[in-house]
Amino acid sequence: MQNKFTKLILAGVFGTTLALPAFGDGHSYGPFPITLKGYSGDKTNSVSYSGQIARHVQHDSLKKLAGSGNLPEMMAYFKGSDKNKKILAPASKGDFKIKQTLLNEISSGKNLSGKSYKGLVNGWPGGMTGVEVLEHMINKAAEHGSAFDPNTGYNYPQLISKFAMGAVFYNQAVDNYLDEKLGPDNKPNNKPYKDGAYYTGKEHSWDEAFGYWGAAAHSLNLTAEQNYNITKMKDMAAADHNGDGVVDLKTEYNFAHAYYAASYDKGGKTDYFNTVTQAFVDGRKIITAANGEALTNAQRSQLYVLRDIIGQNWEKVIAESVFKYAGSVYKDIDKLQTIIEANGDTTKAFATYGKHWGELKGFALALQCGKNNIGETAVKLNRMMGFGPVLLNSSQVTGVDSNGNFIKDEASGWDEYKLHMLKIQKLMVDVFAVKARANDQLANISDLSAKLGGSNSAEND
Repeated sequence: MQNKFTKLILAGVFGTTLALPAFGDGHSYGPFPITLKGYSGDKTNSVSYSGQIARHVQHDSLKKLAGSGNLPEMMAYFKGSDKNKKILAPASKGDFKIKQTLLNEISSGKNLSGKSYKGLVNGWPGGMTGVEVLEHMINKAAEHGSAFDPNTGYNYPQLISKFAMGAVFYNQAVDNYLDEKLGPDNKPNNKPYKDGAYYTGKEHSWDEAFGYWGAAAHSLNLTAEQNYNITKMKDMAAADHNGDGVVDLKTEYNFAHAYYAASYDKGGKTDYFNTVTQAFVDGRKIITAANGEALTNAQRSQLYVLRDIIGQNWEKVIAESVFKYAGSVYKDIDKLQTIIEANGDTTKAFATYGKHWGELKGFALALQCGKNNIGETAVKLNRMMGFGPVLLNSSQVTGVDSNGNFIKDEASGWDEYKLHMLKIQKLMVDVFAVKARANDQLANISDLSAKLGGSNSAEND
């Protein structure tokens, strides 16, 4: 059954709800039959996105390594390796058994670096491209040798992870496979994606975008809580769809932004996970129903509608994450202020603050890697957040020198930075209409603004 939101959008555009052909159980991403004309091999399922899953695993493994100081190993997962690297994460945990233990069991020859955002990243010092920012972060993580650097306030595993999810997965899906590759002359449906392939150009382009979303193939049959618990490795029964006693990372696990969508949806205010995943399933049905022929203008128009549903809701998931962690940073500063006033030990609270700031910054940078230039919103985010968190000595990273070393200078006060966090939350509501609003601290914005003698409007930044 189509997601209610998807049905309403399609009905509004085409005057009627799409009558989509039935394939499989209607709720899973595949299997879908071979439609490529002239194919004579033994394949029966045209779905293929193992390369995207391999990159999810490279990302998870890189995150796990980012506090180790081992630069060669981090680069092996970022830039790829000729060796069949061990899967460091996700790895079996108790009764939650993962099927694959080596990367090449999923797909070989993959990397994150070659698929990273090519544009400039204005929210990170140095005027670097997406791939350069990630490489800079990785080098700094290795140089420091642990997850958290109190001299800058940077938590490298979080910065690397949250930005990479946007710079690779989100960017590739919405600004490549669901953009240029949906055009009539790019990877057409009446030709193989590449020589020797068993799937058409449009089938594989759509599959690759779905792979970057990160949802398990059977996930529409589950609740938001179950999908969330799969990534937390707390529900083997929900994950092991085929009942073989192991979780196949290719089809039975929820990665990256799909996991975050489930985390918000389980609160009952949103339905991001099902909306995006159902739109992917419905789009694949349209492509499969073309039966190996070039897509008609009507079919492509239908895909464009579904593409927009995917992109808009995916963007909201990232915006929800910015909202959540801005609230976390606000609360962390509150706690630090209390500890400081009591002359207590700030070590643990400061590290938590750095972790949450890294998540906030990573998601904020990721939000700027989509198909659409978010313009003034990005400027406000970057200015209010700065290049680094406000440190205990009231300094903040303000740039990098010619050798790639961070430069620090005097920062705004704690209360002003707290107000910036609330303005960021307000910005996510005003621009992206976020609904889950985890860690909502907006009730404090008027009092804090009045205390500082200013307006509570984000337009002042």
